[in-house]
Amino acid sequence: MLISGRGRNLQALIDACADGRIDGHIGVVVSSRADALGLARAQAAGIDTAVLSPRDHADRAAYDAALGALLDRYAPNIVALAGFMRILTPAFVGRYRGRMLNIHPSLLPRHPGLDTHRRALLAGDTEHGATVHFVTEQLDGGPRIIQGKLTVRPEDTPDSLAERVMHDIELKIYPQAVAWLARDELRMIDDRVWFRGRWLDAPLALDALDETFK
Repeated sequence: MLISGRGRNLQALIDACADGRIDGHIGVVVSSRADALGLARAQAAGIDTAVLSPRDHADRAAYDAALGALLDRYAPNIVALAGFMRILTPAFVGRYRGRMLNIHPSLLPRHPGLDTHRRALLAGDTEHGATVHFVTEQLDGGPRIIQGKLTVRPEDTPDSLAERVMHDIELKIYPQAVAWLARDELRMIDDRVWFRGRWLDAPLALDALDETFK
């Protein structure tokens, strides 16, 4: 798992692995920042951790090569990104294509990139949320798997909106998507999402969650 920050989505995945909702375990948590709080969460759960700082590598290609070599020691079936503040090279994406997921705090394709909650408010959006998607070479542009939506309130600030999106949506849909991929119920084929025997023409919604993830 790749992180750069607090690790709240990481904790949700740790918990889902521990209670059996995800059929698997987290082999290693890699952070691009030594001060990421998520490292302590992983260590408390007995998970291997590593810090790979961009400052220690000449360029993105060198960084991603080192990151891939580190991950390959654990032979991961899934690579999950959660707040990982790095743009990955096409070579790295290709290495784990179809096995790499990301969660993004917006209703993609709206608001790719950073500062999504402030941008949603400035745009006057009436709905906001989060999206789990497969990672491709296009930033936040991979096939969308599941989205959760909520109504933007008149009193919302970027911070309050971020907290509601995290608590009400992200912590539910990310473990669910990882569980589906771990059970081979979910695949990316030719940049499309194949889910339980059918193609998805649009991302799944919160009502698609298994009962244990609601």
